[in-house]
Amino acid sequence: MIRFVNVSKRFPGGNEGVRNINFSVEPGEFVFLTGHSGAGKSTLLRLIALLERASRGQVIVDGRNLERVKARDIPDHRRSLGMIFQEHHLLAKRSAFDNVALPLWVSGIGHSEIRKRVRAALDKVNLLHKEHAAAGTLSSGEQQRVGIARAVVNRPLMLLADEPTGNLDPALSREILGLFEQFNQVGVTVLIATHDTEMLRLKPHRTIELRQGNVVQSEASR
Repeated sequence: MIRFVNVSKRFPGGNEGVRNINFSVEPGEFVFLTGHSGAGKSTLLRLIALLERASRGQVIVDGRNLERVKARDIPDHRRSLGMIFQEHHLLAKRSAFDNVALPLWVSGIGHSEIRKRVRAALDKVNLLHKEHAAAGTLSSGEQQRVGIARAVVNRPLMLLADEPTGNLDPALSREILGLFEQFNQVGVTVLIATHDTEMLRLKPHRTIELRQGNVVQSEASR
């Protein structure tokens, strides 16, 4: 599903975000990407989503070498991914429904199909009763769940999450992780970047550890 082969990313000014990275994530796997702040976790997710391009090496996603993906084909690539961030990036004055529907509108999906998919996604994260509420009036945990619903509404092959529980208390963090596990149980590949040690202790999934842009450990599920 995801394979990094000798991948490095150098940013303008000479700073290397990651160096000579090699790892793979199998279809349907649930993997934590860990490491200190600045270790390169976010850079790897951005490379998978083609928000950045590798300076060297190959990033292969679902059999496709991302080096060969042309700019006009990047939106199609991203539709196979669901992306969740620590900052929710919601439109505060628009409803939860509208925020989840946004990627479907961009894709040109018909109105009736949008309504069906959005309501199903909100129901999956237990927020259907808030579909008409403005996103800015929701709690942090509810906003994060809206972000997850938006990420899965396109029925992606994989979910990429960058510190998805960073602003949440422990109880909400467990709830959010439970949602990721539910999607994983139906075959969605999940890759979560986190430095939340409590989450790693409680959830026995494979862990890939980064240190200063290098993979230093890949630990199997406990």
